[in-house]
Parts: sequence; structure tokens; C-alpha cells
Amino acid sequence: MFDTADAILLARIQFAFTVSFHFLFPAFTIGLASFLAVLNGLWLWTKDSKYLDLFRYWVKIFALAFAMGVVSGIVMSYQFGTNWSVFSDKAGPVIGAPMAYEVLSAFFLEAGFLGIMLFGRERVGPGLHMAACMAVAVGTAISAFWILSVNSWMHTPAGFEIDTQTGQFLPTNFWEVIFNPSFPYRLMHTVTAAYLTTAFIVGGVAALHLLRHRHRRDKVSPATRTMFSMAMWMATIFAPVQIFLGDLHGINTLEHQPAKVMAMEGHFESHSEGAPLYLFGLPNQEEQRMDYAVGIPKLSSLILKHDLNAPLDGLDTIPREDQPPVAIVFWSFRIMVALGFAMLGIGAWSLWARLRGRLDDSPMLHRAAVLMAPSGLIAVLAGWITTEVGRQPFTVYGFLRTADSAAPLDAAAVGASLMAFIVVYFAVFGAGTYYILRLMSRGPASAEPRFKDVTDSPIRTAGVTPAQQHLNAHGRPAQPGE
Repeated sequence: MFDTADAILLARIQFAFTVSFHFLFPAFTIGLASFLAVLNGLWLWTKDSKYLDLFRYWVKIFALAFAMGVVSGIVMSYQFGTNWSVFSDKAGPVIGAPMAYEVLSAFFLEAGFLGIMLFGRERVGPGLHMAACMAVAVGTAISAFWILSVNSWMHTPAGFEIDTQTGQFLPTNFWEVIFNPSFPYRLMHTVTAAYLTTAFIVGGVAALHLLRHRHRRDKVSPATRTMFSMAMWMATIFAPVQIFLGDLHGINTLEHQPAKVMAMEGHFESHSEGAPLYLFGLPNQEEQRMDYAVGIPKLSSLILKHDLNAPLDGLDTIPREDQPPVAIVFWSFRIMVALGFAMLGIGAWSLWARLRGRLDDSPMLHRAAVLMAPSGLIAVLAGWITTEVGRQPFTVYGFLRTADSAAPLDAAAVGASLMAFIVVYFAVFGAGTYYILRLMSRGPASAEPRFKDVTDSPIRTAGVTPAQQHLNAHGRPAQPGE
């Protein structure tokens, strides 16, 4: 009923589904961990309560997102031993060590200090609590370092040799394995994308609360105004930086994975003098042409070679069996780029409003910020689809094909597990996401402790009886709901 090709396709869909779910959470928490460290530092420096309110507001959301990221990541690791055991066997000697270092150096750092970050403010003192916040933020960055190093090696393998008897990849230079040709560009591009993802989520939440009270400006808390201002500064600064890094990454990809860039550009044919930039079109891989193409002459050569008349090869120079699925790569790349320029527009718009003193009083900007809140997550997914589908038909680019990486699979079993993943993921992570959205809808003012004078410091509660702790501000026992 099913053949091997069906089983491999289902295994690829299963991994794509789980990795897409997983990466949404680190893309958010990498930036949010740094944001929390900044907020905590500003609170210690200025003693302005709005920074503490924002920290307490976002740390709850961070804890939930971090937990869901850990759980979703565990599932992926099992698939290396079930669906992709041949890949694990052949590439394990190279990628096994960096994966282990990610756990030892990053995950342990995050997990070890997360509890102090969440619950230790009144127990360990401000200095150690700040150190814990920094440790968690650094841990998320180190995790990105190792994971992207492994993934980049799969795209631009270096520092290895192949055992002629076993077919295994054996490391010959560990530094070349880690710092492979695409790794620096992909690390900068991905981490910056994580910061932008967090900025637009934070900005969207702040804009939502600004819109709710647009007719009563006195109801807007200082924390909400500060949250929106900080998010828009990030958009203003990092959106153009991300576009610049994307350009560097694209040039590097053209050098090492030309077929991927050809698919991104939709260039089935070679251009001897100035290649056009296709804005839209319908890739026809069967006929090896772009149908209904709308393009700008020579612009692709200018972007990729910085020369209007530079020649560019097309997919007609790549054997059919080595070409990636063009339609998926072509459109996912355009979604990513379009969202990147939309982020640039929001950043410029917010800067203009800020210079006019209208940042908190621009309903149209706030509505745009709310609409753009999930844009970072969508752009990250589109970028990963472009990168990973563009690598096909290889798992280790140029050396190990995807068809040769899979374990002996039964399509029915893979299909059944895929359906189980879909049901469980949408139930579990859907519930978690719903709760996160509920927390976001409440606004940062709800983060202020109800009995701040009692719970502010362990020194204040020393010698206070439980009955005294439950006295309200009027000196009588607190009533239900107070």
C-alpha cells in the first residue's frame, strides 16, 4: 500500500511539524530572556517600579514559553533515533559532541538558574538574582550557538573525512566543524531574528493596551508606555541590521549553496548579463520555467553580486535530481523578506511618531503594531522553511541524501505517529499558548503584588505572624477578594 518514498516523506513532514512547533518558543525566549535581564538591571539601577512591574509581568510568560520549548525539543531528539537513525549513525561522530556541549553548557545553565530567576528575588538578594537573570539570558544565546553550529554544518560541512568502510563522517578539525563557512552568518541572522520576534510581540501587547485606553490616557500605566517605547526602539534599530545581515547571509549562501539561491530567486534559466528579480510568479519545476513572472530587470544581479550586469547561473546548471522544491523555497523566501521590510516600516514609523512626541498617541501605529505582533514568528518559520527545504535533497549538503538518511520505516506507523503528534501538540501547546495570551491580555499593571508592604522583603516579614500577614491596609483582617 505504501512504499519507501511515502515513508520518508511522512518522516520529513513529521520532523518539519515538530521542529516548527519547537522553534517558535526559542525564537521568543532567546529575546525575552535578554529583555528580562535588561528590565531587572534597570530596576536595580533606577528603582523605578515600572521596570519591576514589567519584569514580573513578562517573567511568567517566559517561564511558560521556556517550558513548552523544552518539552517540544525533547520530542525532536527521539526522532533522530527512530526515523533518522542512519543519519545519526553516519553524522553522529561529528555532530554528537556539539549537541552534548549544548546540553552541558547551555541547558544546564538555563535550568540551573531559572528557579532563582523566577522565585529568588527575595531569597538570594538583588546581586545574585541579577546574576541568575544574566545566566539564563547567556544560556539561551549559548544554546543557539551550538544548535546553529550543528545545523550550519549540515548546510556547509567542513573539518571532516568520510570513512570508506562505514560511510561515517569523522571529524578532522573540530574548530572547522564548529565554525563552518555559513555558521557566523546564520548565527547573527537567527539571533537578531529572535530579538525582533520578541520586540514585535512585546510591542504588540503594549499597543493592545494603549488602544484599550486610547480615550482615557490617564488609565495607561507607565509600564505600558515604557514597554511600547522599548519594543519600538528594538524595531527601529534591529530591523535594518537584520536586512543587512540577510544580505550577507544570501551572498554566503550563493557561494556555498547556489542551488538554494537559484530556487529562492526562481531562476530556472541562467543569465549571462544581469538577472532579473522576480517579485511574483508561479514556479513550474516540471517545465523548468517561471510562469506569469513579474520582475525587475537586473536587480537580482545587483543584490547578489552588487553589479547590475553580473551573470548568474540558473537551475539549468543543476541536475534535476539535485534541485530543491522550487515553489516552496520561492514563496517562503518572499514571505520572510516581505515581513522583514514591514518590520523596517514599523520601526521607521515609530521613530517618526517618537520625534513628534506622538508615540503613545498614534492609534494607527498601535493597530499596525498589534497586527505585526506575530510577524517575527511567521518570518522565522518562513526563513527556516527556506533554509531547510532549500537544502534538499540532502541532509548533509552534497554528501548525504535525505533518502539515504532514513531508518527502515513503515509508512503506516510513521503516519499514525504523525497524527498522534498533531493531536497532542495542538491540545497541549494550544492550551499553553491560550494561557500565555490570557496573561498578555491582562496588562502589566496586574503584576504588582497586592500586599506589597508585607511581601516586599523577607526582612519586613521577620517575626510577623501569619495572622498579621493577612491584615489589610486598614489594620483589620483581609476580607475575601481584597
